[in-house]
Amino acid sequence: MAHTMRVEVVSAEEEIFSGQAEFVALPGEAGELGILPGHTPLISRIRPGAVRIKVSGKADEEFVFVAGGILEVQPEVVTVLADTAIRGGDLDEAKAAEAKRLAEESLANKESTIDYAQAQAELASAVAQLAAIQRLRQKR
Repeated sequence: MAHTMRVEVVSAEEEIFSGQAEFVALPGEAGELGILPGHTPLISRIRPGAVRIKVSGKADEEFVFVAGGILEVQPEVVTVLADTAIRGGDLDEAKAAEAKRLAEESLANKESTIDYAQAQAELASAVAQLAAIQRLRQKR
């Protein structure tokens, strides 16, 4: 049996994934992170994007979109505390495209009283979600 680690992906609403995995890859604040069992302890912010989990005993990876959050790595446990997390199979391309369009409109409207930081964060999340959908589609 391959060496594994426990992986937990949770959002404020629910637990998205919990199980043994051989590998986890996700978008850290400074770039893509790859975590193997026995990894040095680490805490990092997570950018919007895809979390890929190589589940022990399965050929296909689990795929979760996160809209940001915190990663904690211990030698035998990886915890992803996501602001928002969506299982790969539950991603909605039309909804993400509409969110992107609305955020772009908000940023383009110079006369509105929008919160530009919030609109930029929403745009970044929508773009990352669309990229995650494309990546998932290529894997299939």
